[in-house]
Formats: sequence, C-alpha cells, structure tokens
Amino acid sequence: MTSGKHSSSSNGHCSLVGAGPGDPEMLTLKALKAIQAATVLLVDDLVSDDIVAYARPDARIVYVGKRGGCKSTPQEFIEKLMIMAVREGENVVRLKGGDPFIFGRGGEEVEHLRAAGIEVTVINGITAGLAAVTSLGVPLTHRQHAHGVVFVTGHAKPGDEGTDWRALADTACKAKLTLVIYMGVSGAGRIQDELLTGLPPSTPVAVIQNATLATQRHITTTLGKLAAAISASGLASPSVIVVGDVVGGIAAAVENPALFRAA
Repeated sequence: MTSGKHSSSSNGHCSLVGAGPGDPEMLTLKALKAIQAATVLLVDDLVSDDIVAYARPDARIVYVGKRGGCKSTPQEFIEKLMIMAVREGENVVRLKGGDPFIFGRGGEEVEHLRAAGIEVTVINGITAGLAAVTSLGVPLTHRQHAHGVVFVTGHAKPGDEGTDWRALADTACKAKLTLVIYMGVSGAGRIQDELLTGLPPSTPVAVIQNATLATQRHITTTLGKLAAAISASGLASPSVIVVGDVVGGIAAAVENPALFRAA
C-alpha cells in the first residue's frame, strides 16, 4: 500500500468524504479540498470519474466498489486498507457517493478507525435522496403535504429482517411523511405490497435513476402501480423511490418546465 512518499506513521490521517449525488458541481468546497490534498483515495463505485479527476496527479487511487447485486470489495478489507495506509503516513480519503453517514457505511468505518486509534474527519455530501427529488422541482417537505421525511433502505443485510414497511406506512399516513427509499428497486414489489397496508393506492410515487447526472431518468406513478411501472420503464439501480403527496407537484413542474430549473 505504501507509495514511497511517507515514512512516518504519526502524520497519517483519514477523511470520510461525501462526493454527493454524482454531478461534480455539487461537491462541497470542503470535499473538493480534501480530494485534492489526498495521497490515497479509496473510491466508492458510485463516484463519477469527473470527481475522481480532481485528485492530485501523484495520488494513489484504489477502487473499492460496493453495489448490490454486483461483485463487491469486502467491507473488512476496505477498513484494513484505510488503517494500513494511515499508519504508513498517508493522507487517506474514503470517497463515497452521496453522504458518508446516510447508507454509506460511514458509521461502521468510523468505529473501526477510532478503535485502531486513528483520527477521522467526516465531510458531508448532498445525499441522492434529496438531490433526486429536487432535480424534479419537488420538495421533500411542504407545510400542506408533508410534515417530515424518512430516509430508509430497501435493502437488508443477510440475516436482518429489514424495514417494517407496514409500520412505516401506518406512521407515514398518520404523520404526513414523505418516504425516500434507497436501494429499493429490486424489492419494489414487496415494498409496494407492504406499504399498501397503510397508504392508499393513489399515493403519488417518483422513481429517479442516476440523479443529477446526464443519464438521469425518472418516472412518476402511484403506489398501487409502482412495481409494474418500474418494470415497464426499465429503471434500475442506482435509483431512489420517493413516496408521498409532495410528488404530486411533479406534474406541474413537467407541464411548465420554464418555471423551474434545478441547479
């Protein structure tokens, strides 16, 4: 792992950096500075090449992709790489799509690094769940339509029962909440059936793939037609599913595109 540039282990450091939803212009200034200063970057599968291009020419770039349904780098191996590089004196950036602390395993990595006595800095990024719906001109909260928002994963780790969708649907209906579901496309049929126990079939839904990128696609439908609409559209991962009355505003934005333009 050594690059030959550092001999002291006392100067090593690790940052968990959120690269945002994909568009390099949506990086924070703090994230950009960290990427440019890194001597080693461990790069997530969802980070675009345009963002990696900000790294210094002599930085070592290691791709440690993790994506559901694909061959992934074991989490334990990634953590060992980070610890080893820091102990070799490297300035390590673990570069993650979205935000490190929203379904990015950032919490697990911070725990392991701190247990090894390593200082950690966390730099937030714009999470895809926010950027995706904003790109369509729709808010996640609205005084008339949604009093709050829930970010939830549609993918459970092996041996975990995962989200209690029935309980969540009941709460979302009573409390007027928007649901933002990450990694839910492959399980859309089950999610739809469970959510229908507490939410009406007419509940508006949007599915956004590759948010903020030139390849972004989306569909709008209703909860009762969610699985069929995804199947017909061919949308796949990485996509975000947004469920709630705020999605009803997308129709107006589509009909009058001149009235709204995402950044």
